Amino acid sequence: MKRHLLLFSILIVTALACGKSDKHDNHHDHGSASGDNPNQALYDQVMDVHDELMPQMEDLYKLKKELQEKIAATPDMVAEKKGELDQAIASLDSADMLMMDWMHKFRPLPDSVDQEKAREYLESEMEKVKKLKDLFNESIDKAKEIVKK
Repeated sequence: MKRHLLLFSILIVTALACGKSDKHDNHHDHGSASGDNPNQALYDQVMDVHDELMPQMEDLYKLKKELQEKIAATPDMVAEKKGELDQAIASLDSADMLMMDWMHKFRPLPDSVDQEKAREYLESEMEKVKKLKDLFNESIDKAKEIVKK
């Protein structure tokens, strides 16, 4: 029970942290004149993918809980089946950890930095967040498939 409470608390803190940073970022965006930052569209695209993934964090936690409950409810589960469930849980955990890691490391370069370097950074981050999105989708789809069995 404590573990579930901890996971729920982490989800709430993450959601609040993302909500606050989004509001702060949007406030900053409105303060600058249009067209000052040619990389703004790319930044917005990166953040759109991030914003698309954030609601899926709850799905990750719910699916993980369902898989854990399935294991706990079937103590005599065949080792192969248990391994499949454990692997799905590990995949969900990996997607969660990579998302947290990406969010903590994402630091767009300030406007004062060379725009070319800023563009290269944002392009690199776009690739990372797209791979993260693929991992999220694969992990969630696989876990849903297993839960339905």
